[in-house]
Amino acid sequence: MSRAFVFPGQGAQTIGMGKELADAYPAARAVFEEVDDALGESLSGLIWDGDIETLTLTQNAQPVLMATSMAAMRALEAEGVGIDAASFVAGHSLGEYSALAAAGALSVSDAARLLRARGQAMQEAVPVGVGAMAALLGLDLDAVRAVAEEAAGDQVCQAANDNDPAQVVVSGHKEAVERAIEIAKAKGAKRAVLLPVSAPFHCALMAPAAEVMAEALSTVQINAPAVPVIANVLAAPESDPDRIRSLLVEQITGAVRWRESVIEMGAQGVTEIWEIGAGKALSGMVRRIDREIATQNIATPADVQAAAESIK
Repeated sequence: MSRAFVFPGQGAQTIGMGKELADAYPAARAVFEEVDDALGESLSGLIWDGDIETLTLTQNAQPVLMATSMAAMRALEAEGVGIDAASFVAGHSLGEYSALAAAGALSVSDAARLLRARGQAMQEAVPVGVGAMAALLGLDLDAVRAVAEEAAGDQVCQAANDNDPAQVVVSGHKEAVERAIEIAKAKGAKRAVLLPVSAPFHCALMAPAAEVMAEALSTVQINAPAVPVIANVLAAPESDPDRIRSLLVEQITGAVRWRESVIEMGAQGVTEIWEIGAGKALSGMVRRIDREIATQNIATPADVQAAAESIK
């Protein structure tokens, strides 16, 4: 059986996530301590005792979701399940940094600092209220691209996340995204709704953030990952450190090709995907993309133990 580990993106955050893992596994607690040290503040306190509004701020959500995923990964390792149990890793948007950390390409500290910089840069790239994102349900990627092109006019509107066969997210100027919602409904979309996000991620408006991340990534050690990473912008495996560095920059303005990434994993023989960290959104997407791939969520000590038992 070939297995992939996948790591969630923004939107999966909840107050209290990772606390059971930290209480049950010293190695999991050490991840949260390492992230706190790297950022010079108690993000663990925010995760476990803070308020959801502060946790959801992009600059906080990005490093804390990585920390929670890596805590689950360290718990798995404590139960004897290492990265060699996977043939591939992948992550949705910021989750790609978690995937790289899990595969040993990035240290947890560097991943935390990069994600803090990424979150701040993405937030600052576009003034609040200027950009928006919307989920268009019931239209495929080609249909959404046509909608986005029609809606853009002299503004930006792009397909940003190709999540699964029936869910594509558009991103860009708020007025253009609102036009896209109306056009999509007219073209038969089942639903078209604005997303509760603070910036228009994965579109050309993020170019200033891409410049910031090119600078930040230039100073960081990136190792060859222990297993190939399915890169968001390629929907294909990559293991070369210099190429990974440039793809992480491209990812800021490029689309998250999640549907194609899952198809690629299936084509490479993956029959089981473990979603490691908070939430279950990626598992739902996987089931809608390829029903032949089994999914498993790893978020609690019980999940970790069940997963470890399943491959002994």
